[in-house]
Amino acid sequence: MLVWYNSSGAWNETIYTPKSRLLTRADRRSEFARLQQMGIKGIKVDFFPGDGTSVIQYYLDILKDAADHELLVNFHGSTLPRGIQRTYPNHMTSEAVKGFEFITFEQPNADQEATHSAMLPFTRNLFDPMDFTPMVLGDIPNIERKTSNGFQLALPVIFYSGLQHLVTTPDQMQTVPGYVQDYLRQLPGQWDESHFLSGFPGKHVVIARRAGNTWFVAGINAETRPVNLSFDLSFIGPANGRLIMDGTSPRSYDQSSASSGETDITVSPSAGFVMIFYLNSETPDDPNPETK
Repeated sequence: MLVWYNSSGAWNETIYTPKSRLLTRADRRSEFARLQQMGIKGIKVDFFPGDGTSVIQYYLDILKDAADHELLVNFHGSTLPRGIQRTYPNHMTSEAVKGFEFITFEQPNADQEATHSAMLPFTRNLFDPMDFTPMVLGDIPNIERKTSNGFQLALPVIFYSGLQHLVTTPDQMQTVPGYVQDYLRQLPGQWDESHFLSGFPGKHVVIARRAGNTWFVAGINAETRPVNLSFDLSFIGPANGRLIMDGTSPRSYDQSSASSGETDITVSPSAGFVMIFYLNSETPDDPNPETK
């Protein structure tokens, strides 16, 4: 569990609380000691005011004091972190992106979601971990979502973040097949190895990431036409695999077997896929075999 904080004090008119709890070292350490005693694992600090020297120092002071109390940190409403996680490994991620919440605000942002998502691995996310808060598997109030569920399932693998906040709702999760739930349960908190397989900014991207003995391969197509994506998975070696992508409609699912080696997948517009390979082991049983 993480606890949300408003970074500001009286100098910021944002109304969301708690406010003014992190402004001084004494206040921070008192607050962080309380969280640590409660068993809280981290904080999400929002509404930073800019990129000035004092604000950058504020980021660092929060990270130092949070580390002393074994708290993970997510900066929201923030600047590009520029590598601070290399000095402060308790820094998990920062927003610093026009993320999924903007897609829920206005239809023009939702209309551009596919292109925007296919641009970010080459731009913002190339530098540092990014809290895009991806993956919605149902309807968004007052917004027409233009991407498929297969597209959404690919985003937690394609987007790199030390903490990956998936923003679909419990009600939406209850409607998905067991093998989709199984895939989401297996998503790791960190990656041991990554490979860029194919892509062009704003058009499509395919990325493979390994965690332990499991490879996750994900791809999205942001174009307005179907595209055939070809990539080589021979570096994985012999492995059992499965492919999850869209079914007969953008809101349905389909699962099939997958093999490593030269791979060709035709992906519909604004759609995507994920592949999971298990090294030196059998594919784990689906918790809901009837959904296979």
